Order: sequence, then structure tokens, then C-alpha cells
Amino acid sequence: MEPMRTHGEFRIRVKKDYTVFSSAHFITFAGHRCESLHGHNYRVGVALDGAIDEDGWYVLDFSFIKKLMRQLCDEIDHKVLLPLENPKLGIVTTDGTVRVDYEGKQRYVFPARDCALLPIPNTTVEMLARHLAKRLLTELGEANIAHLTAIEMEVEESFGQSATYRGTLA
Repeated sequence: MEPMRTHGEFRIRVKKDYTVFSSAHFITFAGHRCESLHGHNYRVGVALDGAIDEDGWYVLDFSFIKKLMRQLCDEIDHKVLLPLENPKLGIVTTDGTVRVDYEGKQRYVFPARDCALLPIPNTTVEMLARHLAKRLLTELGEANIAHLTAIEMEVEESFGQSATYRGTLA
């Protein structure tokens, strides 16, 4: 009798005590509401699906992913998160400051060094999860890693309150 052959993939997960960031944000809601500036201590975890690299017999080296995840979290740690693609907000950087208008009325002025200007429509955990997933995939692409098939990025804004972005890779 011939042995049964299986085809499959593996999934790795990374969620460490240092894949975190503390940041301020606010969300614009449907209608004419904009919540007050406040902060969270976010926790981030990632899962990557893919085939085994037969040189090392792993999907990816954990130390490589941990380094990238720490770098991505550090980029937005202790920053005010501002969504550049939000049509209700006007965000202008001049003279070392970032001015934020909500529906044409000045709302905030921040030192530019304290802001993370993100290419997202709102600073919800859903959009932060998608943003971090895309950033990680960009970094992996620059490292010529092309054997992955899926990504899941989870961002938790408080205990028991999180969102996960799932994407498949072609």
C-alpha cells in the first residue's frame, strides 16, 4: 500500500509583550460626530500562512518577524495617529506642526514629530490592522519573501476589544 501524501500549509503566529504601541487618536463617525482625543495601549499579533522553506524547515524565521513587528509598532508608538484619507479632516503640516481641522473648523495643533500620518480613512482598529498588515507585507516583499499565502493582523485597543484584518496573497 502506498503511503498517503498530504499537501498543506503551515501558520505561524507572533504576539509578544513588545508588539505593542501606546498612541492617541480620535474617530470621526457617521453624521457629524468627532470623538475627543484619547489614547490606548494597543497590542498587536500577526499570523502568516505559507509553505515550508526547505532550507530551514520553517515558514519564516521567528526572529525576523519579531524584529519587523517591533519596528512597525515603534513607528507609531507614543504618537498621535492621524488618518490622511478621511474626507472630514483637513490635515496640514507646516513649520514643524500638524494642524487638524474637522469639517472646516480648527480642532488640533500638534508638533509634527509627535504625529503618525497614516494612509487610512479613520483610526479604527480595523484600519490600523489593515495598515500594519500592508506595512508588514511591504517589508517582507523588500526581503524577497514570496512564499506566503495569507496574513492575519490583529490589533487590540483594550482588553477583549480587537479587530483582525485577513488577506490572501497571490
